[in-house]
Amino acid sequence: MTAADLTDWSPRDLPDVASREGRHARLERLDPARHGPDLAPLVLPHPEMWTFLSAPPPPDETAYRTILDGLCARRPSAFAYAVVERASGRAMGHLLLMEVRPEHGVFEVGYIAFPPALQRTTIATEAIMLAADIGFDLGYRRLEWKCDDRNEPSKAAALRYGFRAEGLFRQHMVIKGRNRDTAWYAITDGEWPSRRAAFDAWLDPANFDAEGRQRRRLAEIGGWG
Repeated sequence: MTAADLTDWSPRDLPDVASREGRHARLERLDPARHGPDLAPLVLPHPEMWTFLSAPPPPDETAYRTILDGLCARRPSAFAYAVVERASGRAMGHLLLMEVRPEHGVFEVGYIAFPPALQRTTIATEAIMLAADIGFDLGYRRLEWKCDDRNEPSKAAALRYGFRAEGLFRQHMVIKGRNRDTAWYAITDGEWPSRRAAFDAWLDPANFDAEGRQRRRLAEIGGWG
């Protein structure tokens, strides 16, 4: 069956797995009671993380726990995962597999909350790879990344991870009393194998010097930038 021949297509299973483990990171189904105490000290000092998310910055652990509970309650259209550092077992961020449409084989990685301690680390990069693996290993056809067009770091991250820009949905949403033009990006199942190989090559210890600096950028290895 090719992308053009879907006569034998059938809906995929929901991307609801308990965990997915990599070299540096592990995705675990988000448990607010277990992961919240790790996450709160990393997240609460950084209200700027919530600028482009639908929730307001949580002022305290109770408010943050309410947000986490809400993320977990969004099943079956979304599945919340904690990003865990394998070496320490500590949760460092969270994300959703969301807008899940099994009948079409489409899913999105979104509501990404990576505090500064997690940003620009091998753990963060591998977490995105593992999130993609969950869906593509189930036979999903398309992984989406959407963000506010004003969110330049998110747009740059999408391109770095090998997503292709697909355009702009103008006046797509009203978020926190402001218009949101939404930038759309995607990776298809036909593109994922080569991108997955690039992630593996980038994460290889040989790609980092003694100080932990990358020798080659992910986009350079993958040939998309």
